[in-house]
Amino acid sequence: MSGPALQGVFRSLRLYYGDPARQTAMDALYARFVKPGNLVFDIGAHVGDRVSSFRRLGARVIAVEPQPAPARALRLIHRGDRSVEVLQAAVADRPGTLTLRVNRANPTVSTASDAFVAAAAGAAGWEGQTWDGALTVEATTLDALVARFGAPAFLKIDVEGFEDRVLAGLTHPLPALSFEFTTIARAVALRCIARLSALGDYRFNLAIGESQKLNEAEPVGAASMVALLSTLPHEVNSGDVYATLTSEK
Repeated sequence: MSGPALQGVFRSLRLYYGDPARQTAMDALYARFVKPGNLVFDIGAHVGDRVSSFRRLGARVIAVEPQPAPARALRLIHRGDRSVEVLQAAVADRPGTLTLRVNRANPTVSTASDAFVAAAAGAAGWEGQTWDGALTVEATTLDALVARFGAPAFLKIDVEGFEDRVLAGLTHPLPALSFEFTTIARAVALRCIARLSALGDYRFNLAIGESQKLNEAEPVGAASMVALLSTLPHEVNSGDVYATLTSEK
C-alpha cells in the first residue's frame, strides 16, 4: 500500500472501530433485521465495521469491497473466520469492469459514480474532498452473488452514489436491505426506491448519519419515504434507508 492509501485506511480504522457505544447501537439496529445463522451481503464493506457487527449477531457475511487496501484490512481483521468471505470487486448493473474514483485521503468516499464526484464539488460539507486516483476493478452483480452464495436475509449497500446501479443488478426481491443516501445525490436514493417498488411491496425507514437509530416510529410506504428524503435539509448530508419486504410482485 502506498503512503496516502495506508494513511487513509488507518483513518477509517480509527473512525469506525474507536467508539464502543457506537458499536453497541449498531448491533441493536441491525438485530432488527439480522438473526443468528443468517446470510448477509455487505456491498461496499470498506474496513468492515458493519461486517463485524453482523458477525457479533451471528450472521455469515459476504463482504464485497473493490479497493485493495480496505480489502486487505478486511482479510486481516477476519482471518481464520470461516463465516466471512471477502471479495475484492465492485457490484454494478452488469458484470465486467468499471473505473473507481479513489479518494486516497478518505477512501470511504471512493466511488464508481462520476456524477457523485461532480455533485460533491463545491457542496457544503464536502470541502476538501479530492478524488485523486482511479482504479479499474472487476464488477459483478447482485444476481450473480445470489446465484453463487444464495439469497441473503439482509443486504447492506454503501457505495457513494452508485447504489441505484447496484440494485439494477437485482431481479428478485430480498427480505430486507439498507442503502446509503446522500443529500448531494437524492435522485440516486429515489431511483433505489423505485427499483425496490418494482420488485415487491416494501416498507421503508431511515437512519440519519451515523445515529444508528431509525427515524420513523413505524415503516412507511414508498411515496412517504420519497417525500421525506426530498425534504431533508442539505446539512443532514447522509444516512441509510432501510427496506423490508411485505410481499413479492
